[in-house]
Amino acid sequence: MRRKRSPLLLYLSLSAALAVLIVAASSVGAADISALDSLHILLSRIPFIDRLADVSRLHPTDFTIVLFIRLPRVLLSGLVGCGLALSGAVLQGVLRNPLADPQVLGISSGAAFGAAVAISFGLSFSVIGIGGIAAFAFVGALLTMLIVWRISFQGGKTSVVGILLAGISVSSLLTAAITLIMVMRRDQLEKVYLWMLGSFSAASYLKVGFLFVIIVVVLALIAPSSFSLDILATGDDSAESLGIEAQKLRRRMIVLSSLAVAACVSVSGIIGFVGLIVPHIIRLMAGSRNRRLIPLSCIAGAIFMILCDTLARTLAAPTEIPVGAITAIIGAPFFLFLLWKARGKGVRL
Repeated sequence: MRRKRSPLLLYLSLSAALAVLIVAASSVGAADISALDSLHILLSRIPFIDRLADVSRLHPTDFTIVLFIRLPRVLLSGLVGCGLALSGAVLQGVLRNPLADPQVLGISSGAAFGAAVAISFGLSFSVIGIGGIAAFAFVGALLTMLIVWRISFQGGKTSVVGILLAGISVSSLLTAAITLIMVMRRDQLEKVYLWMLGSFSAASYLKVGFLFVIIVVVLALIAPSSFSLDILATGDDSAESLGIEAQKLRRRMIVLSSLAVAACVSVSGIIGFVGLIVPHIIRLMAGSRNRRLIPLSCIAGAIFMILCDTLARTLAAPTEIPVGAITAIIGAPFFLFLLWKARGKGVRL
């Protein structure tokens, strides 16, 4: 039997990798700023250790580029990766489907529909620093989650299959509606299409703060239920025999996961496969217990997304590749591998 790596070692290794990656990604761009200079700039803004940073030889423009252009983008991409991986880990557990990810409930399609409406009709208002497109995407995602839940709710209960089928059906309907909007408003077609591919080019500290609050609250509400999620994965009957209200727990976890996904998609556009890939990799490294899986998935998700975004803005510089295309190139073969592996073991999906 293969031994899993020490959880503490994984926490330390992934946390260190994330810190190094934030510094390295903040140094990548058109302006020539080394990773060491980027480190000094970042350290100069941290209380108590700012005296360790030697910034005397750096130009003020370097501070502006690192702190107000690159760093918000790096932080936002990390938070989106964290939120999507967290949601994927939870949804795969409560739906008992190894191929489930945040898109399976149609939440991403709901966000895309909301964004398409805002873009097509030029709704450019701002709510607490969040633009009209992001606000409509957030509301669209939440409304879609409520619709999916309502459709799958029958006889006082919801079934796993019912949730999945409702999510797929609503997602297909919304995709068709988005296509109609794009055809009717051809002048906005490119903008809608690019938003749906995902990007962090419009990152700001306001978006970082908004997403940080949502993810921290969601994680704080999910983490205490880690043991109950482990029991739920064995089946509703087993969970209820141990005093766990399976339906109520599943409903709460799906709502919280949907909230995180809605917030992520609203600030970045649709980015697929993160919630599918990352939890599987962490399971291979640390096992499937949720008290390890969930926090480690958050860290690994941040690392994965920052790497993908760095590739997106450097591979074809000065042109930027949509980050959703990068994750799809990596994620689609991984999905096919998981499907093949599951079929090889005789698992019915």
